[in-house]
Amino acid sequence: MAGPEWAYTEKVKEHFMNPKNILVNEDEYEHDGKGVTGNVKCGDEMMVVIKVDAERGVITDCKWKTFGCASAIASTSVMSEMVKGMKLDDAYNLSAKEINKELGGLPDHKIHCSVLGDKALRLAINDYYRRHGMEEKVRQEEARVVCQCMGVTDQDIEHAVLEGARTFYELQEMTKIGTGCGGCKEEARELLEEYKEKHFCEA
Repeated sequence: MAGPEWAYTEKVKEHFMNPKNILVNEDEYEHDGKGVTGNVKCGDEMMVVIKVDAERGVITDCKWKTFGCASAIASTSVMSEMVKGMKLDDAYNLSAKEINKELGGLPDHKIHCSVLGDKALRLAINDYYRRHGMEEKVRQEEARVVCQCMGVTDQDIEHAVLEGARTFYELQEMTKIGTGCGGCKEEARELLEEYKEKHFCEA
């Protein structure tokens, strides 16, 4: 009897079964920048470390380790290959959508796991800048409150999209946004569409 059908592309399967650039011995690896992030709902945690050619501002190596699912492992594995040879600014702007495209696509319900790698990478790049006295280049990703009544932030909206919200009704169900005075509804709808476009190959 045949087993359950594999829900991922062959490239996802390859990077999950044979992940590239795993950080084997953290204590012995001399990195120039380190980033750690986690997704409480998913239960994943991700660490990314980078080496940088300071003269050229180029990432020469990228390693990682995670306690995560197949999507987190495969997407970070392919990301670690993509950023080698990239300038720091280009690597910082690498999106989860580009990584997902490189993998040939992930199931919608697994996209939220795949963003861990690029978030940890951005933290590692910021860490590199801080270590080398380039505070002016550090970019902060602070949450902004969109719905004052319910205390919903732009990051909450983004997370809801990653968790499956595709309509404003679904966004309200997950966050309660716009259920108070309603003054935030227009901006919330705009952000909903923006995050759908940002994270999914097909909006």
